[in-house]
Amino acid sequence: QVQLVESGGGLVQPGGSLRLSCLASGFTFRYYGMSWYRQSPGKERELVASISRLGETTNYADSVKGRFTISRDNAKNTVYLRMNSLKPEDTAVYYCRAVITLDLYWGQGTQVTVSS
Repeated sequence: QVQLVESGGGLVQPGGSLRLSCLASGFTFRYYGMSWYRQSPGKERELVASISRLGETTNYADSVKGRFTISRDNAKNTVYLRMNSLKPEDTAVYYCRAVITLDLYWGQGTQVTVSS
């Protein structure tokens, strides 16, 4: 079965950095684009970044452009989100998502808290 397992979240001070990882299994990872989403309390889940199956195309939410970088390693079945210059408003649970034959799959999420 499809599994997505995020890791790398934590508490970081404003201006700091984190790298999130999402390990995928149960499907042929290199065939599918991947995305990172986030959700803050009281807000809808929003798209943060997406990457094509070979990594040649990436897209970002305006709020994270220039600060976040999405990448993938198809040999390791892993997608990453490098987050720099973190702000308190980046505090959220971060999820990775796969769309496989029109079905949506989500990981369990990893908490990122940006606070001094």
